[in-house]
Amino acid sequence: MNTKPPFAMLFSVGMISAAALAYEVLLMRLFAIIQWHHFAFMVISLALLGYGVSGAVLALKREWLMQHFARILVANMLLFAAAAPLCFQLAQAIPFNPAEMLWAPVQWLYLCAIYLLLAIPFFFAANVIGSAFYQYRDRVSSVYAADLLGAGAGSLGIILLLFLIFPQKILTVPIVLAMAAALIAANYGLPEKGTMFGAWFSAPVILGVAVIFMLTEFMTLNVSPYKGLNQLLRVPGTKIIARDTSPLGLLSVVSSGITPLRHAPGLSLNATAEPPEQLAVFIDADNISAITRYNGNPASVSYLDQTTSALPYHLNRIDDILILGAGTGSDILQARYHGVNQIDAVELNGRIVALVKEKYADFSGHIYASPGIKVHVDDARGYLATTNKTHKLVNISLLDGFGSAAGLYSLAENYLYTEQAIRDYLRHLSPDGFLSITRWIKVPPRDEVKLLATVIAALKKAGIQQPGQQMLMIRGWQTSTLLIKNGVITRHEIDSLKQFCQARGFDPVYYPGIAEAEVNRFNMQQQPYLYRSITALLGDDSRAFMAAYKFNVEVATDDKPYLFHFFKWETLPEVLPLLRSGGGFLLESGYLLLVAALAQAIFASLILIGLPLCLCGNKLGIQPGSSNHLNILLYFFCLGLAFLFIEIAFIQKFVLILHHPLYAVTVVLGTFLLSAGAGSHYSRKYPAIGKRPPVLMPIAAIAGLSLLYVLNFEAIGGFVLGLGLVGRYLLSVLLIAPLGFCMGMPFPMALARLSQTAPALIPWAWGINGCASVISAILATLIAMQFGFTALIMLAIGFYGLALWCFPTLAR
Repeated sequence: MNTKPPFAMLFSVGMISAAALAYEVLLMRLFAIIQWHHFAFMVISLALLGYGVSGAVLALKREWLMQHFARILVANMLLFAAAAPLCFQLAQAIPFNPAEMLWAPVQWLYLCAIYLLLAIPFFFAANVIGSAFYQYRDRVSSVYAADLLGAGAGSLGIILLLFLIFPQKILTVPIVLAMAAALIAANYGLPEKGTMFGAWFSAPVILGVAVIFMLTEFMTLNVSPYKGLNQLLRVPGTKIIARDTSPLGLLSVVSSGITPLRHAPGLSLNATAEPPEQLAVFIDADNISAITRYNGNPASVSYLDQTTSALPYHLNRIDDILILGAGTGSDILQARYHGVNQIDAVELNGRIVALVKEKYADFSGHIYASPGIKVHVDDARGYLATTNKTHKLVNISLLDGFGSAAGLYSLAENYLYTEQAIRDYLRHLSPDGFLSITRWIKVPPRDEVKLLATVIAALKKAGIQQPGQQMLMIRGWQTSTLLIKNGVITRHEIDSLKQFCQARGFDPVYYPGIAEAEVNRFNMQQQPYLYRSITALLGDDSRAFMAAYKFNVEVATDDKPYLFHFFKWETLPEVLPLLRSGGGFLLESGYLLLVAALAQAIFASLILIGLPLCLCGNKLGIQPGSSNHLNILLYFFCLGLAFLFIEIAFIQKFVLILHHPLYAVTVVLGTFLLSAGAGSHYSRKYPAIGKRPPVLMPIAAIAGLSLLYVLNFEAIGGFVLGLGLVGRYLLSVLLIAPLGFCMGMPFPMALARLSQTAPALIPWAWGINGCASVISAILATLIAMQFGFTALIMLAIGFYGLALWCFPTLAR
């Protein structure tokens, strides 16, 4: 055995790791398009399942595999290249619909099939890395560093490509990386290169790359028929006329040549004006909005005065407005109709702004280039952190799709509607200015009630003793609008609200002094849900109301930013009998999908990883009841849980700073992996200090840094948000890198110890760590949703402490 791996071998390991991580990030984007974004958690778990199963196979067949190391290494690189596109295409063909899981048991089988199918490419990639670990076990830290550095580079590189190329086309990148890794390993990294890997090997690989490029040209995405884009395309005469892509989403513009498109959310049933010609815009085949034809005459968009979101314009004179989430421009047109001259429009997705401002500038009446309009391509809270400007009206209108009503977005971190966010918005109101939030109507109410609880908590935290004196709310048949004033509501404003509602057939929900007899008159509901909810939340027994409510309506905070998470386990027995009569909409399919994925992850990891290792313990030299082997198992299992718990928590926390889940995954994951790779490389040179376990200082540093960040994240986040875009990214990397550096040390330190005392257990430890990682990727999200990110990180610190306690026995 060559104890020092050639540089070409380390480079090949780095390339296959880059290919695997690029494929993982790419799967998140692809599944966000063809299904929904909450598959990201399953993608992380299935990747780790492949790594865990690989550890079990290597542990059981290590001697045979090492005898054929060169063939096995190159073969697995090529198998990854072949399996990556094939498994994705097969997974697309499975007719899985998460919304049907509760009443169609076959959907569980479909989910399991997708889960196992997409784990296959990661299994081949992990075989390369795991076999290199064992082959070069005397230099395991170097191999681990190459693995992590390559993975970090792959995750960062793929995000850049997503700005330039459509996601399905990028699928060639991990394939080419894997094939290139095979070529480099075969020709420069293996001692057998002169006998079995000559020039004849290169030709078929190059030919294979060319074939794959041709095949991917014909690859299409099989988007779920239940997503909004496919639903609209069933209408005769509709067609996609433009596409654009970025990491923030795949944009599709749809026109209708026969039936006119009409997109006017919350339009009064009494309205007589109709929208002009419109083009539908979808993000990731869902979340419809519209570009409206505008000729410069405000009267042509008078229909926008017949929506609930028009209420603030009828209460006071509005001179300037801040629109958060300007999108395709409907809120700008509404402000223009009401004579607002100064408009600050904030939109995160620059591609949407470019679409309206450039490609469809004539169609939209050049609204983004109109005098008095300032466009800010930024996140809402990021922009607010960089300005002290105040406004008469801050408007947030329907920034998410109606699908959230069905629980499809229950797993999404949403920092726009947290207690801290509401306080940010209120600080940017002029005296007597209004914050306006328009939401979709659901029956029975869920996110509206949670939003009310959050707003009331924010007002109280801001020192407002009587929040009800500063709040107004109305509803129509489809939308509701909540107003929060920077001042006390006046009698004139109440009278104006009544007149506005009477003329449009909207229902008052709340104003100071309202009586129950005044609500629920036009758009009749079984009972005045929202009125009773807001009066209870403003009362002295609001905590009891939230506890007794059938859905989770606890205040959303930056520590638990899940506005759309309403699931309560105690309500489940009441809802299940209603499924056969159409009560499925009362359950969160996204949350239940996560629970189902966790159950499958536990089952799969135990059957495919744990059971083989247990049944073949004698072959591995594991003695039943041995405390040493139990501690080895516990050490690597705890590391698998703790590493992913911190990683997932930081990914979700940094969504606030980096503005989008994919950016957070890429930057946080990439930085963790790159810095952990550097830490792994350094661990080989880490000096021993007396009789202390070598992992003591790294684990102590992990605990200290984690506590520092989690206890001060609100202050840290506020400071970082106040920087420019580049500054946010750079400081995010600087904040994460020291923690990642320390987190990269405990695993190779333990493997190095095992290489001296029990080298046969190295693949077993790799498999146990993978088993824990499979479970932790999903479990971390469930814990964060129930208890918050602080609890998740504290739990991770506890697991690191338990691992530290187990480490001394690894030397025996």
